[in-house]
Amino acid sequence: MSSHPFLQRPAHLLGAAALTLALLPTLAMASALEQFKSFTTTTQSAKGEFSQRLVKTESGKAKVSSASTGTFVFARPGKFIWTYQKPYDQLLQADGEKLYIYDKDLNQVTTKKLDNALGSSPAAILFGSNDLEKNFTLKEGASKDGLEWLQATPKTKDTTFDSISIGLRNGLPEAMELHDSFGQVTLLTLSHFEKNPALNATTFRFVVPKGADVFNN
Repeated sequence: MSSHPFLQRPAHLLGAAALTLALLPTLAMASALEQFKSFTTTTQSAKGEFSQRLVKTESGKAKVSSASTGTFVFARPGKFIWTYQKPYDQLLQADGEKLYIYDKDLNQVTTKKLDNALGSSPAAILFGSNDLEKNFTLKEGASKDGLEWLQATPKTKDTTFDSISIGLRNGLPEAMELHDSFGQVTLLTLSHFEKNPALNATTFRFVVPKGADVFNN
């Protein structure tokens, strides 16, 4: 008679699982800054899904756009694939040196040097190096929606965003609020977050689609 699959795991895996379970209550009670520092130091890669909405204020009323949804995968430092699937197909991909933006409908690729494209952008928070305090001023925010929130303010004015808020739970980011210089707020929700998945060495290598126009910036 076979035993339960969990009981068949090697002892070191059982020990790691027990340690993870023991740490969960600690992470749940930890401050946003503590959770975020734990996330950046223990997460070298990740993948999951996202939902994105834009909030605009028109005539004193907040107008929320319909959601854009898709998937993401990243590996530090500076490698990621951010894929919009609905309502339109668009791909943002970085290989550690360049950022590629592919518009499927136009069959057009725009490339940028990654250092210039990341810098103080929201992508640097999740996909960049762990040295965030070089480009951002970090401070604790208020608790809301069951999340602990961290406030990140870019140190340079040469950025699209005035401030970024990150909502964390159990040591993982679940939401982001991006406040831009036009008074708009981009709301991001992250789900099905998988830490440190096995990734192929060629995962982030961008191949220009056949017949696509390429523009280098």
